Amino acid sequence: MEFRPLIETAGEYLDLAGVAVIVAGALVSIPLALRRKSPPRAAGPATVYHSYRQLLGRSILLGLELLVAADIIRTVAVTPTYAGVGVLALIVLIRTFLSFSLELEITGRWPWQKEHGENGGT
Repeated sequence: MEFRPLIETAGEYLDLAGVAVIVAGALVSIPLALRRKSPPRAAGPATVYHSYRQLLGRSILLGLELLVAADIIRTVAVTPTYAGVGVLALIVLIRTFLSFSLELEITGRWPWQKEHGENGGT
């Protein structure tokens, strides 16, 4: 039994899942942002916009994680060359930077920072 085609197919399905999560998240986030309850003084287009950005950002983060997983599977399991691993390292570095930037945009803090009130945080 040959495993290479199976691994390539798994990588392709993860790529497809990553893109599907991003697209579905963009579409599903619209009605969720519109329905989200907001305080009366903050009601308005800006609140919907910020809600949509947060929901969309979470979808993009999940999609990026799936795309990174697909790249790792294909690079390490299918074509394990130094050049391939170097390209993978660059892709992971760029996507990690994007993930950190999105996390900062969504939550207002870096991923390694604790939430307010968590273990007596500030």
